[in-house]
Amino acid sequence: MSESLQALADHVAEKFGDAVLGVQQSAGELTLELARDALHRVCAALRTNPLFSFEQLMDLCGVDYLNYAAESPGGGRSGPRFAVVYHLLSVSHNQRLRLRVFADGDMPVVESVSDIWNSANWYEREAFDLFGIVFEGHPDLRRILTDYGFIGHPFRKDFPLSGQVEMRYDTERGRVIYQPVTIEPRILVPRVIREEDYGVGRK
Repeated sequence: MSESLQALADHVAEKFGDAVLGVQQSAGELTLELARDALHRVCAALRTNPLFSFEQLMDLCGVDYLNYAAESPGGGRSGPRFAVVYHLLSVSHNQRLRLRVFADGDMPVVESVSDIWNSANWYEREAFDLFGIVFEGHPDLRRILTDYGFIGHPFRKDFPLSGQVEMRYDTERGRVIYQPVTIEPRILVPRVIREEDYGVGRK
């Protein structure tokens, strides 16, 4: 770990203590796994505290770990199904930081950070739309990519490839209607699980 990353990890450990459940370093970036109930407090400090000064939220996305443990060659992980990942940038210190917080259940709930970084507004709406993750305290949490009549959350691993419903224009009613999917649901996508070590078997 570089000196700057080590210094950041030390400052984080000193400042947030038990709120940080894990620290990982990969590809020159630090990843903090946070306790869900401490997320908002930690994010606010990461932005305003001069030690950190993460002024920008560059990205936020949902992750679905369904079947991850069973499918991963290394045994994967167990625990909550859903996670939200945040990518932060400190222009002042020229540093990046990744945060991850886990949530579980059919309707996973995570506190909104849109009051800390304005850019979180649409990112959180996207994660809500595609994964069904609810961001508590969001000022206008509604779908942003799918339409209002859409059923389900299409980035969940158990969402059928053919979808839940199909829509068509009904000439008798003079409008678009939704109806059950009329095609037979088939999965033609090959499932390929590769070993972690890509050098295995090579000469």
